[in-house]
Amino acid sequence: MVIEKIVMLMAGTMVLVSTLLSVYHDPLWLYLTGFVGANLLFAGMTGFCPMVKILRKFGLKHGCAFK
Repeated sequence: MVIEKIVMLMAGTMVLVSTLLSVYHDPLWLYLTGFVGANLLFAGMTGFCPMVKILRKFGLKHGCAFK
């Protein structure tokens, strides 16, 4: 699996899980949703994503996310 796909899967999972936790557990979980959204905006504007740095250290490679 390529880095781009993993980043999208992780971001989507975090948003869905934190949204469900905010509905069924505690509304403060929405801060996690906001944090993920802010990270996505930051990465889109600057090209820097902390998750990509972490995945590169694990030896994963860049590639085409969509075929």
